[in-house]
Amino acid sequence: MITTLLDGNRRFVKEIFDVERDYFEDLAKMQRPTVLWIGCSDSRVPVNTITQTKPGEVFVHRNVANIVATNDWNLSAVLEFSINHLKIPDIVVCGHYGCGGIAALDEDCRDDRYIPIWLNNAYKAKERVDEKIAGLRIKLSEEQRMQLIVEENVRLQLEHLREYPFVRNAMEEKKLSIHGWVYDMTTGDIKVVQRDTVACVEF
Repeated sequence: MITTLLDGNRRFVKEIFDVERDYFEDLAKMQRPTVLWIGCSDSRVPVNTITQTKPGEVFVHRNVANIVATNDWNLSAVLEFSINHLKIPDIVVCGHYGCGGIAALDEDCRDDRYIPIWLNNAYKAKERVDEKIAGLRIKLSEEQRMQLIVEENVRLQLEHLREYPFVRNAMEEKKLSIHGWVYDMTTGDIKVVQRDTVACVEF
């Protein structure tokens, strides 16, 4: 696979980089992305491919289950740089159906050390959905339930995003909008789950 990656880079240089050399030379001098994408690390959700964007257009942060953890210094630095320095006007938190991280909320991860700690930041999404299902006394397939948890996790992470004072300030000053999306790997479509609204569970 390593050889495949290097071969791919050579094709990229020949077929794309050399053809669009002026674009990449300008890009090397400065980046001006207009969106910060907080997504899942899942290899099946390639940001630039599913949004058909070019290098330099999207600033990207990815982790397991597209989580916004306020004690994550990595993400905190990404947010601070995006808002205070790059002046990015839109943040997207994008989850995806079939997320292994969300599925792990139902699993016994006693053999893992870090995954359960990390997923504590998403557990409330599972609780909200299960409470709603129980309260409505409805029957859903496990796939439907998981899709709802994926969507609710996106809403939850938007709540976490608003806990950052500089995020709230930018939103109040109308300099920043935040968006919650879910990518469907079976159709290729992106579903808009939430946009600058109070989080809630919707069935």
